[in-house]
Amino acid sequence: MANQQINIPDIGDFDEVEVIEVLVAEGDEVEVDDSLLTLESDKATMEIPAPTAGKITKVMVNIGDKVSEGTVVFEIEASASADETPAEKPAPAPEKAPEVAKEAPKPAAETAPAPAAMPSPTAQALTKPINAQAMGAASHASPSVRAFARKLGVDLTSVTGSGPKGRIQQTDVESAIKAVMQGNAGAASAQGGMGIPSVPEIDFSQFGETETVELGRIKKISGKFLQTSWLNVPHVTQFDECDITEMDAFRKSMKAQAEKEGVKLTPLVFVMKAVVKALQDFPNFNASLSPDSQSLIKKHYYNIGVAVDTPNGLVVPVFRDVDKKGIYELSRELMEISGKARDGKLTPKDMSGGTFTISSLGGIGGTQFTPIVNAPEVAIMGLSKAKMQPVWNGSEFEPRLVMPFSVSYDHRVVDGAEGVRFTTTVGQYLTDLRQLIL
Repeated sequence: MANQQINIPDIGDFDEVEVIEVLVAEGDEVEVDDSLLTLESDKATMEIPAPTAGKITKVMVNIGDKVSEGTVVFEIEASASADETPAEKPAPAPEKAPEVAKEAPKPAAETAPAPAAMPSPTAQALTKPINAQAMGAASHASPSVRAFARKLGVDLTSVTGSGPKGRIQQTDVESAIKAVMQGNAGAASAQGGMGIPSVPEIDFSQFGETETVELGRIKKISGKFLQTSWLNVPHVTQFDECDITEMDAFRKSMKAQAEKEGVKLTPLVFVMKAVVKALQDFPNFNASLSPDSQSLIKKHYYNIGVAVDTPNGLVVPVFRDVDKKGIYELSRELMEISGKARDGKLTPKDMSGGTFTISSLGGIGGTQFTPIVNAPEVAIMGLSKAKMQPVWNGSEFEPRLVMPFSVSYDHRVVDGAEGVRFTTTVGQYLTDLRQLIL
């Protein structure tokens, strides 16, 4: 039986992605959809599954290699059952690649999902990827930088790289030496080299029984982005609430029609539309700071990220061009993308390009919370659980459905007065949906 090649499928807008795990060896028998390879970009990790059952006859990639769409990574001898398929089956192979890419689990990130714009130099220093630790490597540096560090007696495991993919550069080694010479060795190993002292190490077992459980890959990646944002963005959180009684009544009245369309209407889709209208009114919220923080990049597209809780951690798929889509179309897309997120089948493309993020905890509970800005976006909304409250209408109290929400924003871009105007405007649109068409 002739060998078949296994290529890297469509992996989004990435020219080179690093191989962090090779999950099979020559001679291994695999079934369809068995994971063969794990790739990691700066926004996500993804597993490449087997497109057919058979025996791996050749492994053509190693840990640390860079691959892109179309790269040949394995040769496989298809099993007899696979050979029994119609002869023309290989023809649709190009259609198979996108399907494989959809099955890649998220990362991250990005997490805080991963942004399209490049972070500032300080942020780059804070986003050293986990592949070096995950694969047991001591550090991620070129031979020349390793030689330079050995010559000066610098332990590269204590140096945070600021280069691409967290690569340690000569300037990073020099900065570490400078920090030690200034009596600030702790700063060299602190996140981002910002002089923030690390948390003291404590042997908790002295107080009782303990268990160490490794964080999931998504939490490792998103955690770094969250810390980067928290350290680099001066956060302000504005709390507010809005009366969604009429909106919820309209949503319920459309239940039968929604079922005919094959979708389920949730309050979230109405919030997405209200947010986009408010972003059009306040364009500073739909922007990003330039890398030097001296300019504001205003975006004329409205891609809303929605945080989704999954068994593996929090991921943020992005819904594109929300301003151009109707309620039913958004509802259908929300159902499909949320399902992919829970199944770990999001691709990096599904989680990139966001301009504003919504994190909803309304289905779980709580009253208010302070979400962390998903930099390089400048604002994020947090939705909490709505509840019936007595509201004074001028003559008497009446029961109204009130939803608390919050918006965290980058104070370098948005001041307090503008922040309040934005939340007030969102609340007005949700209270009276008719204003969305004005």
